[in-house]
Amino acid sequence: MAGPPAATSRTPTGRAVLREVFALSGGTGRGSVTIMEQWGVVEVFGLEAGRLAEAMVGVSEAEWGRPTRCAPWRVRELFGHVRVTVGRLPGMLGGEAPAVAEVTAVGYYRPDARFDAGTNAARVSTAQEHASVQGDGKALVEDFELAWRRAYEMCLAEPEGRVVRTRHGDAMLLSEFLLTRVVELVVHGLDLADALGREPWLTSEGGGVVEALLLGSSGTAGVRGLGWDQVTFLRKATGRAPISLSETEAVERAGVHWLTLG
Repeated sequence: MAGPPAATSRTPTGRAVLREVFALSGGTGRGSVTIMEQWGVVEVFGLEAGRLAEAMVGVSEAEWGRPTRCAPWRVRELFGHVRVTVGRLPGMLGGEAPAVAEVTAVGYYRPDARFDAGTNAARVSTAQEHASVQGDGKALVEDFELAWRRAYEMCLAEPEGRVVRTRHGDAMLLSEFLLTRVVELVVHGLDLADALGREPWLTSEGGGVVEALLLGSSGTAGVRGLGWDQVTFLRKATGRAPISLSETEAVERAGVHWLTLG
């Protein structure tokens, strides 16, 4: 399946975007890639969404029914959840832009009502309902493909510094909200790969953005000193792999920002 639409001279993809992530993720923006240009985050979003779509092509109907660590979701419902999270972008872009951004990507993942029992239950049922109406796995992938491409194209058309309102009421820079969508794609991409018994397929750009969000630009060396590669760190920092007390202390010294994930 094809990746993001062809880049313009203003929107390079691949390694150029990854260099942009690490060049601009430090300083006053530690823990958030706030000062990364909006187009760069849009490109990373497109790369990671395209990779996920490619990975899910050819998944058998039996595999769509496999359990995931995100119980009670099976593979089809977890993929449906990712589709729902991506599909929120067009509605937000069609709404009135708040005057000022107030919440960063790290702040979005704070432990408040957005992750309480009632909201989580609604999140579960919404994903189940979306997956159930799509029919087979092929339809699920095609629906996701249409959704992410529409969101990608709409985001590319937005001016730098665009502010959006989330469904939770947060006023955020579009670039910051897009970082949360990359988190969803990367973290649940790991969940889906594990459920399917496959090697992780995340892009280096997507993984780099999430790592920069969690650590800033200065914390990566400390994590690598533990002998962890990028995927190992992401698994441990998001609860996808066990982390010992000594490891927790080490990553906290590196400046990790723990995210509340539903």
